[in-house]
Amino acid sequence: MKAQFHLALPCKNIEETREFYEDIIKVKLGRSTENWLDVDLYGNQLTFTRAGHFNFEFKSYKLDDFVLPSFHFGVIVPIDIWAGLYGRLFKMDLEVTTEATFMQGKKGEHLSFFVQDPNGYMLEFKSFKNVDEVFSV
Repeated sequence: MKAQFHLALPCKNIEETREFYEDIIKVKLGRSTENWLDVDLYGNQLTFTRAGHFNFEFKSYKLDDFVLPSFHFGVIVPIDIWAGLYGRLFKMDLEVTTEATFMQGKKGEHLSFFVQDPNGYMLEFKSFKNVDEVFSV
């Protein structure tokens, strides 16, 4: 199975980050708002969220009606693997979030859930409705 990596990181300035990755690194950009930016880093998804001078005490940001962890990483997998993993982990004694659909009815619509590892890191598992829209604008 080939899976794409997803990493979300806080950033000070969305526009400077956009210019760096697009103009200097010369990679494609994906969807964005004034608060976050997706970067196609050779087939892997980097998401930068505006956090100013990041303070790890501010551990979340808002996307649509959801509050998400600012610092997290994850993987994009097919729906059958996503569903099996979600079902198995949700039954275990782990901190697993309820599944949620993000970008519903828009390009990039995907199911997602988060689970916390023993170190406190948040892992996100995503499954896109249309895999061709991982980096769609």
